[in-house]
Amino acid sequence: MDEQAAVTIPVGDADLPADLMLPAEPTGVVLFAHGSGSSRHSPRNVAVARALNGRGLGTVLVDLLTPAEDEVDARTAELRFDIGLLASRLAGIVDWLAVQRPAGDVKIGLFGASTGAAAALVAASSRANRVGAVVSRGGRPDLAGSALAQVRTPTLLLVGGLDEEVISLNERAAVELGDVAELRIVPGATHLFEEPGTLEQVADQAGAWFTTHLNR
Repeated sequence: MDEQAAVTIPVGDADLPADLMLPAEPTGVVLFAHGSGSSRHSPRNVAVARALNGRGLGTVLVDLLTPAEDEVDARTAELRFDIGLLASRLAGIVDWLAVQRPAGDVKIGLFGASTGAAAALVAASSRANRVGAVVSRGGRPDLAGSALAQVRTPTLLLVGGLDEEVISLNERAAVELGDVAELRIVPGATHLFEEPGTLEQVADQAGAWFTTHLNR
């Protein structure tokens, strides 16, 4: 039986609200890192998560900032770009999942959007033994900085065909990532993949990537 639950995940001195969906025997678990100014309720990430659930993958949608931090960020917009903080939160959640059942029995995937993609890549570089795949949707992998060269995890970079600036940033990041990365362009999509059918393409390609690499 599938388990769906709202939980609070302790990471350091922060308690992070999260929504878990875990099949009885998941083939992997995908942890979502939302973009700047977003939350675990992002309709695009929720839609992708449901598609992944349909493939037998567990999903974790989590707020990477506490409510108090969210209030500060709403005024200053500074924490949403603190990649080190966001990556440390993701790494802590990966560690938490490792001791849960059935999540701890399978590999973890990271799905990052916008700035969340940078945090996902930094976290993957420090948790290579647990993280089996990364997918970036309209991401800013360039913000991962020197951590890009340390990533050994298969990474899929998905960018909208009309998102020209982000395509350029991802092309450069793909070179730094080397053989572990694959850059794919979704034709006709802008940064948020709001055009009909484009988010479904993201979900399909992400699902295939995670299914392939988390089962190895």
